[in-house]
Amino acid sequence: MKRQFLNRLVPIAASLALIIAASATAQDAASPAATAAPMPAAAAPQAAEPAAAKGDAARGKGLTYTCRGCHGVTGYKNAYPSYHVPKLGGQSETYLHNALIEYREGKRKHPTMQAQAESFSEQDIADIAAYLSSIK
Repeated sequence: MKRQFLNRLVPIAASLALIIAASATAQDAASPAATAAPMPAAAAPQAAEPAAAKGDAARGKGLTYTCRGCHGVTGYKNAYPSYHVPKLGGQSETYLHNALIEYREGKRKHPTMQAQAESFSEQDIADIAAYLSSIK
């Protein structure tokens, strides 16, 4: 029964990830920065820390719809029986932001989380972290 559930869940999650990725790609393509020519190295200003995107918890709530499938069920263990799915509500916003970045960059290894995080923009991650950290 668990295998049947997972066989149905994987295509759904993959479809949602593709939809989110397509939306992010369309937003990135519309950005003026996406079409600007890169600055020559000699003329580049001193590298400043990019300003962190401010998270919108209301938007983040919508983005976490698929997250609740694993992280919203108390005591749920997914297809990886040795991997307990952590509860995310109330975690530090900084921790959540950093974890999603690390999954997106492949520094943290978990196939499902990597697939999800690869579809998130910086703003998506900020919004998700803002929402999840606000849950008590």
